[in-house]
Amino acid sequence: MDTLVGVKTVIAVVESGSFTAAAEKLAISKSLVSKYIHEVESQLNIRLFNRNTRRISLTDAGNNYYQHALKLVEHYTAMMEDVVGNEANPKGTLRISCPVAFGEHVISALLPEFAKTYPDISVDLQLNNRAVNMLEEGIDVRIKSGLVNDSNMIARHLCQWPLIFCAAAPFIARHGLPATPEALRELPCVIDSNLKNGRNWMFLSANGGHQTVLVQSNISSNNPQAVVNMVKAGGGIGLVARGSITTELMSGELIELLPEYQSLTLDIFLIYPHRKHIPAKVQCFIDFMLAKFVQL
Repeated sequence: MDTLVGVKTVIAVVESGSFTAAAEKLAISKSLVSKYIHEVESQLNIRLFNRNTRRISLTDAGNNYYQHALKLVEHYTAMMEDVVGNEANPKGTLRISCPVAFGEHVISALLPEFAKTYPDISVDLQLNNRAVNMLEEGIDVRIKSGLVNDSNMIARHLCQWPLIFCAAAPFIARHGLPATPEALRELPCVIDSNLKNGRNWMFLSANGGHQTVLVQSNISSNNPQAVVNMVKAGGGIGLVARGSITTELMSGELIELLPEYQSLTLDIFLIYPHRKHIPAKVQCFIDFMLAKFVQL
């Protein structure tokens, strides 16, 4: 058995949770998975897994092996990609993780040009609003709001993504335009549960003053586009990214409220692993994105 095959088999069992699931992931038989695991254990004279009828779990030695195995596969993958990527035409699959709203309204509009420029790079854009483990999930580049507290990662600032207060035109016709932040206490609001401030909405005035208003709401969502849709349907006032509703603002379908105040502004960063040799496919994307956001 090739050593790397054994390493990848152990990783597959850990991440899949069973020999059966690992076999499906690796497209081999369950008996072959068992054979590879047995060979690794025999070679090292250790037991990697605690086995019972319901589940398997790592032993202490197994966990130590698994952590080193992840790093080994990462370095091996980086080496292979670096060798291949140094060709005239960078190639391979580029996996990108991005927040839903920013991906839908900004990144997805830029990727066709990137794909045309680098036809041998296959792009896999994954949109989500959850925490992402880049190493475990095989993500090459992550786009997110805010920095990551991880010395193994490099963060490059792309842009600011301001949030504004808005409501649908029929909603304003019924309730009137709020004249002050305090007026929002009496009006229904739609909450984006991704925002840490929740129902505590912050208002920053031009003279540097700021205040927080606890708004009322009986509807929320962790999907920014769903929040926009509910605001458009008259569900209440929303605190949403300006960049996600430019069309609605221009058409008058949505109306910006209290424009003399600012609220949250999200700093958007491009995150990638800190390593000596960055795969060409990743470096191409980094350079492309930084150039694009200088132009925007």
